[in-house]
Amino acid sequence: MNCSISGEVPEEPVVSRNSGLLFEKRLIERHISDYGKCPITGEPLTMDDIVPIKTGKIVKPRPVQAASIPGMLGMFQNEWDGLMLSNFALEQQLHTARQELSHALYQHDAACRVIARLKKERDEARSLLAQAERQYPVSALNAPPANAPVLSNGKRAAEDEDLAPGAKKIHPGISSTIISELTDCNAALSQQRKKRQIPATLAPIDAIESYTQISSHPFHKTNKQGIISLDILYSKDLIATGGIDTNAVIFDRPSGQILSTLSGHSKKVTSVKFVAQGESVLTGSSDKTVRLWQRSDDGNYNCRHILKDHTAEVQAVTVHATNNFFVTASLDGSWCFYELSSGTCLTQVFDTSGSSEGYTSAAFHPDGLILGTGTTESLVKIWDVKSQANVARFDGHAGPVTAISFSENGYFLATAAHDGVKLWDLRKLKNFRNFAPYDSETPTNSVEFDHSGSYLAIAGSDIRIYQVANVKSEWNCVKTFPDLSGTGKATCVKFGADSKYIAVGSMDRNLRIFGLPGEDAPTES
Repeated sequence: MNCSISGEVPEEPVVSRNSGLLFEKRLIERHISDYGKCPITGEPLTMDDIVPIKTGKIVKPRPVQAASIPGMLGMFQNEWDGLMLSNFALEQQLHTARQELSHALYQHDAACRVIARLKKERDEARSLLAQAERQYPVSALNAPPANAPVLSNGKRAAEDEDLAPGAKKIHPGISSTIISELTDCNAALSQQRKKRQIPATLAPIDAIESYTQISSHPFHKTNKQGIISLDILYSKDLIATGGIDTNAVIFDRPSGQILSTLSGHSKKVTSVKFVAQGESVLTGSSDKTVRLWQRSDDGNYNCRHILKDHTAEVQAVTVHATNNFFVTASLDGSWCFYELSSGTCLTQVFDTSGSSEGYTSAAFHPDGLILGTGTTESLVKIWDVKSQANVARFDGHAGPVTAISFSENGYFLATAAHDGVKLWDLRKLKNFRNFAPYDSETPTNSVEFDHSGSYLAIAGSDIRIYQVANVKSEWNCVKTFPDLSGTGKATCVKFGADSKYIAVGSMDRNLRIFGLPGEDAPTES
């Protein structure tokens, strides 16, 4: 009998219990390891369903053509003819490849000439601009025209006039009306939290244990690789990423399409946040500015405001639960509280203790009356938003606090730094658990609770998912994903809706999605 795959007499025959078909052992083993099903019937098949057949040593019969000298000569002639035809095809391919290479070299030479001409024109334009700046006052050149238009992606936007050197901006402060709005929001959310239940649609632990990479999307430029911030809009399954290439990208995960690229910052985008239903997006950058982007009817995002209240790199942006206010934190040692609708900085808060550390991370408590900030000097500071008073400080970290995340339960806080992750109980204001997943040379770059407060993700040289427990119980690591970027630096991590997937940014240009294989997997970009 012959193998059902190769059609030849098998050397090590085996038979399937399910279908009764005969196979060559090495062939069916490879097929099962790749596909897990029968190659003939398509039914599920494992090696436990394969039974070996004991036979005597099989001597393969000589083909009829090899039984005589004329037949063997015919075989040799056929082999020679096939060899000549193959050689002729290879010569044709070589000729075609030479023509294509010649054409590509010609195009490269032409492109180099065009680039040289453009560089010359650029240098001439710069020279003319420098002459113009010497002839006219700088203030006249910087003054924006009246009713300056706002173009897509923030390539032009009306900006506030620069202040005179040494002048300080005057901020109106947080009014009693706004404080009432914040207090009412806090009361409503606190009441809801008491009745909070884990959603039935939340991904179970055994599903997360089976997660693997289901897609990878190269969003950002190749010459400045690295995704260092991301956010997810759960209601529309949109993902926003901020890159070292100075751009932010809005990505529709179900369709696998980029909806918009937000260009306008001059340095890396350190923080990106959706507001409300995605009609607005906030980006913070190392160029010391924060930009507020508004979605237009054509799907693009226009820069509505450029906020210049900070004097050093903006490291974090966090949105209040009302979606009417947001806070920015900067290396200049201050955090600013903004009104979203007008883009007005209501107050800028500096630490009155006289310390000079800058802020490296920030996040609102889910109820909105508490703000957490991480500093360059390894401190975690808790602020009362209404009074802008520093009400608590947590120390013990080594290195800058790179990330901060409040749990949805309202009383757990996770912070990340060079030495790992610390968990804090806000009810007792004490540290109750530490994770040091990496060696002393590898910092922890990101930490994030999922929206239900059931899982905790940590990103460094890999990505680790922990099951959230209580203060006294052990928090078990349920899954570890390797850093597939090859850079050894996973920079940001975020859970999707109901933890059905996990989005990861690394120091290459790819956004990676981890989830169950074949379940609502988007098309790769």
